Amino acid sequence: MNGIVNGYYRFSVWIMRFALLNLYWLAFTALGLVVLGFMPATTAMFAVVRKWVKGEEDVPILATFWKTFHTEFWKTNGLGLILFLIGYFLVIELNILRAQESIVYLIVSFTVIVTLILYVIVLTFFFPIFVHFRLRIVDYLMWPFIVGVKHPILTVFIFVVIGIAYQITWTSIPALFFFFGGSLTSFFIMWAVSKTFPYYEKQEA
Repeated sequence: MNGIVNGYYRFSVWIMRFALLNLYWLAFTALGLVVLGFMPATTAMFAVVRKWVKGEEDVPILATFWKTFHTEFWKTNGLGLILFLIGYFLVIELNILRAQESIVYLIVSFTVIVTLILYVIVLTFFFPIFVHFRLRIVDYLMWPFIVGVKHPILTVFIFVVIGIAYQITWTSIPALFFFFGGSLTSFFIMWAVSKTFPYYEKQEA
């Protein structure tokens, strides 16, 4: 009986932690008027779940979140601007190519689609790598690409699991996205990507 009670208590605590973290993520994103808030808030969220993945369950959530948010505010926004511009121009280029009737433009558009897929991989791996490693600015853009491409099975696994989870949630209880969408997604990505870290930590050393 005690085991059941303890299990239920731990489950409830974790539910509260994930809900709080998701609330902080939304609130601080809004605090930065979304445009300036999204990158540092998402980075801060990954900093918290990194602690959880490492086994630091009792880490102060708000204190850790705030420290990362204001410390990395300008750096993450600078990198976010670069990533946004890359994605923006890729989408514009794809739309222009798709609007043409020539078969040559159609073929070239598939190259842009492949580049967009690689771009999504970079976005997925960016935050776990940013909060775990101390790198040069350019390396924060290069390493997510290298790690994501070098571990294709892991990359596909991440996309498939998130895709299935989102589909099930959207068709059953969409409200869960508001309470747990960001925090649970970041935890899963951090947990999955962190499996590659020991190899790169040895190289970095």
